[in-house]
Amino acid sequence: MADRSTPGAYFDAASTEPLHPAGRTALVGALDAGWADPARLYGSARGARVLLDEARARVAEVLRVRSDEVSFTSSGTQAVHLGVLGALRARRRVGAHLVVSAVEHSSVLHAAEAHERDGGTVTTVPVDRHGRVDPAAFAAALRPDTALACLQSANHEVGTLQPVAEAAEACRAARVPLLVDAAQSAGRVDVPGGWSLLTASAHKWGGPPGVGVLVIRKGTRWRSPLPEDEREGRRVPGFENVPAIFAAAAALAAYRDEMAADAPRLSALVDRIRAEVPRRVPDVEVVGDPVRRLPHLVTFSCLYVEGEALLTELDRSGFAVSSGSSCTADTLRPSHVLEAMGVITHGNVRVSLPRGANPTDVDRFLAVLPGTVARLRRTAGVSAP
Repeated sequence: MADRSTPGAYFDAASTEPLHPAGRTALVGALDAGWADPARLYGSARGARVLLDEARARVAEVLRVRSDEVSFTSSGTQAVHLGVLGALRARRRVGAHLVVSAVEHSSVLHAAEAHERDGGTVTTVPVDRHGRVDPAAFAAALRPDTALACLQSANHEVGTLQPVAEAAEACRAARVPLLVDAAQSAGRVDVPGGWSLLTASAHKWGGPPGVGVLVIRKGTRWRSPLPEDEREGRRVPGFENVPAIFAAAAALAAYRDEMAADAPRLSALVDRIRAEVPRRVPDVEVVGDPVRRLPHLVTFSCLYVEGEALLTELDRSGFAVSSGSSCTADTLRPSHVLEAMGVITHGNVRVSLPRGANPTDVDRFLAVLPGTVARLRRTAGVSAP
């Protein structure tokens, strides 16, 4: 448990961004105005429908798509599962081959595993030491029987931007739909076009948790892998959480506007961390692409230190950071992303700065980290170099 006398600094925005004030205001108002069933015809229901339609239009504007291409899900993970499995189901006559990168989010990889269990085949495209897919290798993985290809817009653990534009061009030439997982990018950086399906998660941009986005472009074949429901254009079953969806859209619009100014500032802070950590702490490897990356995220690995112990000590000093994959942090399995990159998989720390991050907190983190690592190494019996 953190020392409550120490000022806290939240550095885990890649897991979830704190609720944006615009989202909070929209949520409170929508709890009163958007509680009714938007599928009904009486006055309160029509009011809820207006809020739902407005939210869809705002999200579509930020993502530069049509409103009727946007559906709301209960999470980013559900959006991925529906997107992947629905596209594969719709293209069974083409084939049962799926292409993914080795560093996709676990939701994509779990969907791929389910596809394999049902008799499909999967090709996993490797990445370089920065965690980036080679566009030529991605294109070479496409076959005549490829039903779908998946490529994240940016990596959730190391921040590396993926070659979405090049992958989309290769998929277009091969007549293969491309699904882009934009969970880490939506609201922060623009996602190149050319894709067929896109998924995102509201709590990553400061919206409330429990809202995901699934975009299916016009002309893309898709068939729900679940029993049909009349909600969300027959794409997503279940009653829409209108207040949360309305708040998510408000947060996305406000967040995207702020990022135009705040992203360069956050990127400069990340550059400082990337430069100072290896200078101040021996035997450290900073991973991920130093240039083609998200503006707010940096990961580094410390030799001779257990990641869990390091996170615990940093928490006691008032820093909320993460280690490895957020979806495997409670297991002993090393991060599949870092394994695929061929870098150090233990003793890693992911720092992801939220909007408005304070430079003073970054300075304090850089001052605290060397002593923390040194203490843990002494405890482990490792002598200082």
